[in-house]
Amino acid sequence: MSPVALPLRFIPRRSPPFPVALAISLCAMMAAVGICGMFVGWENAFSLSPTYFPAFIVATLFAGQRWGWVTLAAALAIGLGSRAAMPQQFAEQADIVLYAISGAVTVVVAGRLREIVLRLDEAQAALDRSEARLQLAQDAGEVGLWDWDVLTGEGYWSPTLYRNLGLAPGGDSNIRTLLESVHPDDQEWVRQSNISAIRTGKMAPTEYRVVRPDGEVRWLLSRGEMLQNGTGRIVRATGVNIDITERRMAFEKVRESDARFRALADSAPVLLWVSRADGRREFVNQAYVDFLGTSYDEALAFEWRHRIDKDDLDRVLKEQVAGEASRALFTLEARYLRADGSWRWIRSVSQPRSGPNGEFAGFVGIGIDISDTKKAELDLMRINDLLAERVQAALAERDEAQARLHHAQKLEAVGQLTGGVAHDFNNLLTVVIGALDLMQRRPDDAERRSKMLEAALGAARRGERLTHQLLAFSRRQALKPEFVRIDDLLKESEPLLRRAVGEAVSLNLAPTAPGAVALVDPGQFDAAIMNLVVNARDAVGKGGAVRLETSISVLSEGQTPDMPAGEYIQVVVRDDGVGMAPDVLARVFEPFFTTKEVGKGTGLGLSQVYGFARQSGGGVAIDTAPGQGAAVSLYLPRVEAPAEAADAPVEQAPVKASALRVLLVEDDIEVAIMVAAMLEELGHHVTRADGVDRAVELLGQPGPIDLMLTDLVMPGEQSGVDLARIASEMRPGLPIILSSGYTGETLSTAVDAPWPLLRKPYSAELLARTIARLMDPEIQAA
Repeated sequence: MSPVALPLRFIPRRSPPFPVALAISLCAMMAAVGICGMFVGWENAFSLSPTYFPAFIVATLFAGQRWGWVTLAAALAIGLGSRAAMPQQFAEQADIVLYAISGAVTVVVAGRLREIVLRLDEAQAALDRSEARLQLAQDAGEVGLWDWDVLTGEGYWSPTLYRNLGLAPGGDSNIRTLLESVHPDDQEWVRQSNISAIRTGKMAPTEYRVVRPDGEVRWLLSRGEMLQNGTGRIVRATGVNIDITERRMAFEKVRESDARFRALADSAPVLLWVSRADGRREFVNQAYVDFLGTSYDEALAFEWRHRIDKDDLDRVLKEQVAGEASRALFTLEARYLRADGSWRWIRSVSQPRSGPNGEFAGFVGIGIDISDTKKAELDLMRINDLLAERVQAALAERDEAQARLHHAQKLEAVGQLTGGVAHDFNNLLTVVIGALDLMQRRPDDAERRSKMLEAALGAARRGERLTHQLLAFSRRQALKPEFVRIDDLLKESEPLLRRAVGEAVSLNLAPTAPGAVALVDPGQFDAAIMNLVVNARDAVGKGGAVRLETSISVLSEGQTPDMPAGEYIQVVVRDDGVGMAPDVLARVFEPFFTTKEVGKGTGLGLSQVYGFARQSGGGVAIDTAPGQGAAVSLYLPRVEAPAEAADAPVEQAPVKASALRVLLVEDDIEVAIMVAAMLEELGHHVTRADGVDRAVELLGQPGPIDLMLTDLVMPGEQSGVDLARIASEMRPGLPIILSSGYTGETLSTAVDAPWPLLRKPYSAELLARTIARLMDPEIQAA
């Protein structure tokens, strides 16, 4: 910067604030007044003197053109004020005008000068910033600038170029110094590149190595332009020198990696390839080439559809098009013809690949020969088929053996049933036949006849209980559940239970669930408790003890198999007898299973208990061990019931109905005669039918029918339930009673039917009560 421009560097870039500008203007004026007073006398200090012109310049340069005008105006005001009392000549007036014009020119020129200086300063600052950024860019990118004089060989190197060569800045910057730094193996290449550039006028990019003074080898890239003079002669060259060592090393690593990849790919025993986005191959390995039996270049452009089995071609082409369109991983399997003429199963897996910017660039694929696997699959399928045939044959043999076993078990069960049930029924029939025989011998002995009738009826009721046990076990008997208090029911049964165990065994009752209500069939409950107590009596023998307890038990989920979580009434029969072995315990609920001798028991006791408990929504659990006695727990769901329901008596006084015209449908002639006699004894008129067809015929005839009593199991395809439905359609509102001792498959329909079910055997009293309840709504409601 010149000495004249140097002071102007202190000119403010912006106009100073008002107080500062005013101070500059006043200071400039006072300085001018002071100078005038010193040199032209104080009497002329305030006159219009050229001394004020520097003040105009200073105010304009440092405070801006506006304040130059202010200073000029102030000088004119002072000068004119000092001459106001004196007469002015024309010449003096002209001097004032010239003074004003000169001052204005001075202010304008100073203002323009200020603008020029400021713009020059801004341009210089911008240039400095640009040079600084350029230097930063050169340093960051390791780009060195050079300028070479072709004629002299001398030139200019930037500091970065010195650093790229490993030389100290400021040293020789000619072609000879450069060639001395180039690696010996590349010196001739660089020299020939320079000669070619001078001859052709074009400098090609040149990559070469340099050896720094410390021995480090770096790669450089030179780019430049050749400049000509007016005659077309090459006189100068300029360009850049870039350190590309990292890029070159990365390239070498990539090339080395590519070489390793190719070596690895060529050694792999599978087919490998890389395809472009358009589907054309850009790399295949040696196994790929060998499979086709072509050259490498031919393999890149090979059309595979000529090698695919015709049975697989259409499928594979569709799958390939769909897979490539999805640009996702896809798999193909087909048979391909190898160069040696053999057909091989190939499974190919294609994985999409991406370019440097994340764009789809094609697929990387691998093809695996799975011919051996396919052959093994076929062999395995044949083996599986053969094995399936043998398994089917084995299963058939097993089923046949199981059928034979089941048949044998049925025969064994029938044998047990024959022995046990026959023993019990023979005892019952002995009592019945003996009583009837004695009554027939002495029909006039009323007292003896009454005793014999009571004995015969008792034996018959025992037979009824035995059949109920059979039906309860098979779940073929419809229960009549009622709301009952279990403790009250046990207290009522206590005398009968004590007679059952006899005097040789002690029986203790400990009911601790007062008021607990269950919805059960009272008769079946009594039979279940009786079976448990009798079994306990047989297990303890003479001098033993049996204890009957009740309590409230809350079961959690999964605590007892086959029973849901909830609150139960637990009835436990404990004994101190011989207990049960595990093999006995495992079969204790099986039909007709008993540990007693043939003829001593039917094996239906615990079976009836189990069947009753399951039908009542509960279950049975046994805690026993050999020599430690047994505790059989009967679980019945506890329910909430109205007090009147729980307190209701089991039986009510019989109610007589008026004489009715009854249609009796019964296929068993002896049963029909007995029931007809009962009905006539009750005062009713009976018409009998031996089947559904005859009953329908009678229903279709004119004449009143007040009640139909029909058996469930009837000859033919139609049951008593079917007959009841037909009768309801033919005679709407006809009262109907269903009756059976064994409902078989019709159990569910009988239970769900809207007509009452009377179980056999039944007495005339129960028959009368059932008819009365059906015919009189008030009795039914009660």
